[in-house]
Amino acid sequence: MRVCLFIEPHRGATYDTQLRLARRAEDAGFEGLLRADHYRSLTPEPGLPGPTDAWLTLAGLARETSTLRLGTLVNSATFRLPGPLSIMVAQVDQMSGGRVELGMGAGWVEIEHTAYGIPFPPLGERFDRLEEQLEILTGIWATPEGQSFSYDGEHYRLRDAPALPRPVQRPHPPIIVGGKGPKRTPELAARYADEFNMPFKSVADTAQAFERVRVACKERARPITLSAGVVVALGRTDAEARRREAPLHAKSVLPPEDPVVGSPGKLVQRIGELQEIGATRVHLRITEMDDLDHVDLIASEVLPHLST
Repeated sequence: MRVCLFIEPHRGATYDTQLRLARRAEDAGFEGLLRADHYRSLTPEPGLPGPTDAWLTLAGLARETSTLRLGTLVNSATFRLPGPLSIMVAQVDQMSGGRVELGMGAGWVEIEHTAYGIPFPPLGERFDRLEEQLEILTGIWATPEGQSFSYDGEHYRLRDAPALPRPVQRPHPPIIVGGKGPKRTPELAARYADEFNMPFKSVADTAQAFERVRVACKERARPITLSAGVVVALGRTDAEARRREAPLHAKSVLPPEDPVVGSPGKLVQRIGELQEIGATRVHLRITEMDDLDHVDLIASEVLPHLST
């Protein structure tokens, strides 16, 4: 089982906090560190000291780590134009020596859009834009060297894009499509993604989502990695686990989740259940990014007990 950490810096975290966490995760043996792409706290509290931009942060981490895979889980399609995004991702892939992954989603938090003046179209249009962005990104990165890329869609039009810079990973950095949507999400994952991620739901809900993606991929004869997000609050004692669980009870716009709270053994069991339904990768969401002891606990008491 491949194990990554997942963080939500919009809850409030400086770049330096994320760097310390990334270095500890790398030293502890985690495969990767992926981060959310939000521009404000999703709770009534402001999330001091404030948010950080996903790709600015990943560019910095790319130069200050050496083996850790880095990426988004997932980019909001409403935040960036696909042409400039292709440049950002390719550049950070170069800066990291080929360690970048790009998660893509339609975007869903209206309050962060209104807070920063970002248009927030209806759900159907957001998915239409996501589909066009995925087509553009994969099209640009598949363009042969020395040729240009053009695209004429409903929402985006590109004329003779140089398709530069070129990412290190070929044909492109791994693309992750994540989400709980029952129709368009599996279809987009099957058409464009290297990985489908089901975020933070029960094993039963995750199994249903995996099956929808399997059906869509079978129709196109495409393989895909299946992954699951798991919220974790572990402790050596019940009191320690409850302390780490406390932030999960804050009022938030997040939908209901199914966290693992308690001993490291409970997480080993949950990961085993996810592996049984087809997951080969998990993204463990830790809430307090300066709690490096939590990272050490997972590394020492969970990672050695996972089957490959």
